[in-house]
Amino acid sequence: MEVLQLLISGISQGCVYGLIAMGFVLIYKATEMVNFAQGDMMMLGAYLAYTWINIAGMPFVLGVVATIVSLAIVGVLIERILLRPMIGEPPFAVLMITIGLGFMLRAFAGAVWGTETKAVSNPFSGNVIRLGDISIGYENMAIILGTVILCALLFAFFRFTRLGIAMQAASQNQLAAYYVGIPVKRIYSLVWAMSAALAAVAGVLVAPISLVEPVMGFIGVKAFAAAIVGGFGSLPGAIIGGLIVGIAEQFAGLYLPPGFADTTAYAILLIMLFLRPEGLFATMQKKKV
Repeated sequence: MEVLQLLISGISQGCVYGLIAMGFVLIYKATEMVNFAQGDMMMLGAYLAYTWINIAGMPFVLGVVATIVSLAIVGVLIERILLRPMIGEPPFAVLMITIGLGFMLRAFAGAVWGTETKAVSNPFSGNVIRLGDISIGYENMAIILGTVILCALLFAFFRFTRLGIAMQAASQNQLAAYYVGIPVKRIYSLVWAMSAALAAVAGVLVAPISLVEPVMGFIGVKAFAAAIVGGFGSLPGAIIGGLIVGIAEQFAGLYLPPGFADTTAYAILLIMLFLRPEGLFATMQKKKV
């Protein structure tokens, strides 16, 4: 029973890593940029949820929608103001921009909301489902179900909608996509908006089980490791990598000496880079020129 309890907790935590990792993958596939501020975007999403729900007094569902829309707009503004002028610049310069953006977001959150921890009001807290000796918190169920629903929506979007197909085409061959009439720059803005929306969902889902504070975005580093484990070009791989890291952390916390749980993600990353550098799902294709 203890193993099942740890497995459920690990799946819940892994879903959060997976959602953030999908944001990494979306941006990289479309723009070949790595957004190291993705975890801090998740933190900002949690604070926006606190603002809309706790301060503005919105109902939980409406507050979640407002959070997703707000952060998607922030994502578009970041792409238009900071990243679009960097097109053609060395990847290292773009990398430093996103690292600096993470510092700016943490400083902004501390200045606006303060450094003390916040708790987001939600309908899940304190409720549990008991299956024999196993207790499953409503918060954990919300994370798992929310991730499943979001993955299904993303699959349908990329598989069956013209816009989703256009995004895939632009990620493979920007010049050819431009010549057939696909607005590549608008696609880039949409990708950043979707990545920010994913971060918002992750922030909303993790807020009930983790107090909101400016440094909570550092879990983005573990999500980045999960993205590499799964294969940096694969959205399903991002979720699988997140689950691997989340489950491994839970078992390491119980069976290994104290302190090892926090380094589990990096240990798995090193092993993966040694054994299979391309990740578990090596679906990335070389861009045509």
